[in-house]
Formats: sequence, structure tokens, C-alpha cells
Amino acid sequence: MYMSNDLTAIAVIPGILIFAYVYRKDKVEKEPLGLVIGTIIMGALACLVAGTLEQIEQGFLPVYPQGTVQYAVTTAFAVAALVEEIVKFVAMRFFTWKYQGYNYRFDGIVYGVAAAVGFAIFENVMYVAQYGFQTGIVRAFTAVPLHASCGVFMGVFYAYSKKASLLGKSPLPYTLLALIVPILLHGVYDTLAFLGQRGTFPLLILVAIMYVVTIKTINEMSKADYRAGFYPEPRNLEIDVDKY
Repeated sequence: MYMSNDLTAIAVIPGILIFAYVYRKDKVEKEPLGLVIGTIIMGALACLVAGTLEQIEQGFLPVYPQGTVQYAVTTAFAVAALVEEIVKFVAMRFFTWKYQGYNYRFDGIVYGVAAAVGFAIFENVMYVAQYGFQTGIVRAFTAVPLHASCGVFMGVFYAYSKKASLLGKSPLPYTLLALIVPILLHGVYDTLAFLGQRGTFPLLILVAIMYVVTIKTINEMSKADYRAGFYPEPRNLEIDVDKY
């Protein structure tokens, strides 16, 4: 598969810029680049896994005509959103959960976005190679930020689950939210995208809201990073994880 420099740039640069923005917001203690790059690579590999799993899963689902609401909802939620967010979560957790430097809430966002961006860049390369420069431009402002936004919300709850675990509480509720919230956002986005022209206007509204909420979440979590460490002082072991 040959790609010109222009096509490669439009496929890769949006994801890199988004991650650079998030990484810059990690104010207290930067995550090591080796671990970050490893998580990005794991996210890219997760894209390969997702493609295989989606093909297998589609063989067990009802077949609906393309363009119908049934097709859009089934493909968006049961195939794309479900599979892709799960494999991104597994890639992120496998590579970062036991790292002792994962000790601030914003770290979860860094890792969530790293896995999401790795996935998005790999996926973008395949789309741009097949459909060209214009597709790359559109995806730079829609699909790539969508993956990153899912990574932000996944990372928020992933951080809560890590902190709960360190404080001797069950991480399961937050782990489920780390999957459910991105799946819902991804599923709604893809449903509107699969509806074609009928879904264009609602999709643009969703993307605008997604930008605002995601950027606000990143900024607020970054500002609170200094007081959102995972390890309480010995005399404060009863600290409530929900306080943060």
C-alpha cells in the first residue's frame, strides 16, 4: 500500500496533534514517553484486532439493508462501538495498570487518549489510503477527535477505577463506566454517520457538543491534577475516592 507524503501527513498528524495537546496538559508528573509510545502502539495493534473481531461478529448478527435505521444502530453499537472500545480499553489497561507512576487522575486521560490515538491513526491510514485526501480532511475534524474524546472519558473512569483499587475498593463500577460511556458516545456518533444525509445535521451538532465537553473535561481535570493523586497520606487512609 503506497501513500504519498501528503496522504500520510493528513492521516497521521491530526492524531499526533491531539495527543500532544493532552500530554501538555499533564501538569504534575509527565508520564514516561516510552510507556506512552508503547500504549499508542498497542492502540494501533488493537485496530487490527478489532477489524478481525468485527468481521466475525457480523456473521452472527441480522442482516439489514444499508441506510436503514436498523442497519445503522446494529452496526454502530453492536459492531463498531462495542468491539473498538473494548479492544482499546484492553490495550490501555494491559500496558499501564501495574505501572507505579500511574498515580494521578489525569494519567488515566493520557493513557486513554494514547490508546485511542494509536487506534485512530492506524484506522485513518487505511481510510485515507483507500479514499484519498478529502476523506482525510473530513476525518481529521470528526472521526479522529471522536476516538480521542472516547479516550478522554474512558481515561477519566479508568483513573477512578485505579484509585478505587489502590484504596481497597472495588474498581468494577468505574471499569464498567470506562467502557459504557465511550461505547454510548461512539455508538451514537456511528449511528448518525451510517444514516447518511439524514444523520448529517444531528452528527454535526453531536461533534460540536463533543468538542466543547471534551476540551472542558481535559482542562478541568488538568487544573485539578495536583490535588487528585491516588495515594493518600497514611493518616488519611479513609479518604473517599468519590471526593475527587
